[in-house]
Amino acid sequence: MLDDLLTTRRRLSAGDTHALAELERNIDSARSAACAHAFLKTTFESARAAATDPASLSRPLMGLAVSVKDLFDVVGEVTTAGSTLLRDHPPAACDSPVVSRLRRAGAAIIGRTNMTEFAFSGVGVNPHYGTPTNAVTTDVPRIPGGSSSGAAVSVATGAAWIALGSDTGGSIRIPAALNGVVGFKSTARLVPSEGAVPLSSTLDTVCAITRSVDDAILAHQILANRLVTRSPAPLSAYRLAVVRTLMHDSLDPAVAQAYQRSLDMLRRAGADIEEIDLVGLQELGPMQATGGFSAAESHAWHRALLARHATAYDPRVLLRIARGANMWPATTST
Repeated sequence: MLDDLLTTRRRLSAGDTHALAELERNIDSARSAACAHAFLKTTFESARAAATDPASLSRPLMGLAVSVKDLFDVVGEVTTAGSTLLRDHPPAACDSPVVSRLRRAGAAIIGRTNMTEFAFSGVGVNPHYGTPTNAVTTDVPRIPGGSSSGAAVSVATGAAWIALGSDTGGSIRIPAALNGVVGFKSTARLVPSEGAVPLSSTLDTVCAITRSVDDAILAHQILANRLVTRSPAPLSAYRLAVVRTLMHDSLDPAVAQAYQRSLDMLRRAGADIEEIDLVGLQELGPMQATGGFSAAESHAWHRALLARHATAYDPRVLLRIARGANMWPATTST
């Protein structure tokens, strides 16, 4: 099992390892077959410079490797959002705010990670740059989950300690779950989204994938620029709701078994778990039939590109964006 970031920080502080040595292991992982297609661009030399910079070593991330989803501006690099349509755009003039916060915290940016084109799918397939392979299932190639596919694989394979990503409808949580790592979607407005290609301005959240919950707390503190105060209350002080409506429909038996095992563990640890019905969830399907916020807001952003280059899109992504076309009021002449 891979160490998490906080464990490695303790080893660095004790002198049992060095940031550059850890980075070289990250680079080996990033170059391995397990990480194929996970990165669209690697920046190993600048990462080495950060891992040997005394200023970085004295900060929370201590010169350790962080990957950045190809959705965020990094100074001097082109942000393509996993698409070929933006490859000829000019390089970013400055870092996005979240990349700046990671650098100030001592991150060694190791590279830009692959993603579903324009972040519009939970599967993780990318026909333009290849699809990363799930890091957990080595016998049969399986999907990595998306849209932050390369982000999850970079953490699960040991190429990065933290992967900067985004979550609109599961784009952090899905690939994290499928690759056996931790994905946390915070309250959307706690972290600035400027300098990122949008999917849905209403639902987009900037967040991270990590190797442990403790690491997720540290990553959130850096990205949100806030101190997280952890409650000292025991688990028995909490009442948790398990929703029966819709959520268990067509559940795979293996998933259902794992889910029940998790609930049993929580109960044994003292949690008060109550099963409830939320009948309103049954209305979500019809409400989302036209695509919801994501389709409408993405179509507004893509309209000009669609008019000129519709055939260059991943057809699956194009279909999702196109659903938003009918959600705008018709133009009337006077």
